Amino acid sequence: MRCVVIEKPNKVYMTERELPTLAKGFARIKVKAAAICATDLEVVEGNIPANYPITPGHEWSGVVTEVADENNSHWVGKRVTGSNDVSCGVCEACRSGNWRYCKDFEEIGFKRHGAYAEYIDVPAYGLVELPDDLPFTHAALAEPLGVALGSWEKVQPEYGKTCLIIGAGSIGLCCLAVAKAIGMRKIVVVAASSKGLAIAKKMGAYATVATREEDLFEAMKKYHPEGTDYFMEATGVEECISNSLKLCKKGGSVALVGYGRGKTMSIRIDDIHINNLRLIGAGNNWNQHKKAIQMMADGVVDMEPMVTETLDLSEFQKGLDDAKNRPAGFVKAIFTFDDK
Repeated sequence: MRCVVIEKPNKVYMTERELPTLAKGFARIKVKAAAICATDLEVVEGNIPANYPITPGHEWSGVVTEVADENNSHWVGKRVTGSNDVSCGVCEACRSGNWRYCKDFEEIGFKRHGAYAEYIDVPAYGLVELPDDLPFTHAALAEPLGVALGSWEKVQPEYGKTCLIIGAGSIGLCCLAVAKAIGMRKIVVVAASSKGLAIAKKMGAYATVATREEDLFEAMKKYHPEGTDYFMEATGVEECISNSLKLCKKGGSVALVGYGRGKTMSIRIDDIHINNLRLIGAGNNWNQHKKAIQMMADGVVDMEPMVTETLDLSEFQKGLDDAKNRPAGFVKAIFTFDDK
């Protein structure tokens, strides 16, 4: 099968690889769509631990072609997406539903080969069936939408409160989609430049702020004069985290959704302590694919504005370059596969 391989940091190429023997409990998926995530770029550059050489890709959808166990035979031929989490299933963490805390946890696309390939092997227990009319390109985005769902779930939001989302990439926009669905009010989306903010407006943001063009603190005096109830910080950038703590309403909540790339950061603890803020780590989100697909199927969220371009797998370098450089209007590059 064709696949993209990161042999080592900054060495990426497409090659052919034999299909492996399908492991017990796994299903083989003929990939129909695989989206490029910003964390895939971190694997390319060597900033996230990975089992090199590795085929990346953890945002995917496709059709089940084979299963390793008879009790999973009903999945064959089904349109699916699913979890990338591989765990032992028997330890205390797994049995309590917290399988990402399993000591044997591995994630597809990082520790096991992912979806930048014609086929991907995934645990059958994590499969989610797709409605017939849901595009594969939308279904591949169940993973980032699930990140937003899991993050908001940790926040435990109250209906009708104000919200500010820092970051207009795929996670920030998914946080926006969920915020709209759960009844947040006067949702403001912030990014460094205006390149991606038009999509945020299209997806229902009350207002947008490009911080290279407008002072964030002055803008928020206009939009949320009494302070903001909920912050979804989706950049992992020190300045953005610090600004969230300063702008958050007393007693409000700041969810750290963005990946900090292993950096040590300085924040003013009194901004949290004196103002009684809730600071929430929201980087581990699992078991959200089914909810994400249900929201898409019910029309609660529309993922189409996030599908910027579709590419053949042979165009992987263009997709990676666009994901890194983020030209105006760019959100997601998605590999699509024909029936060959």
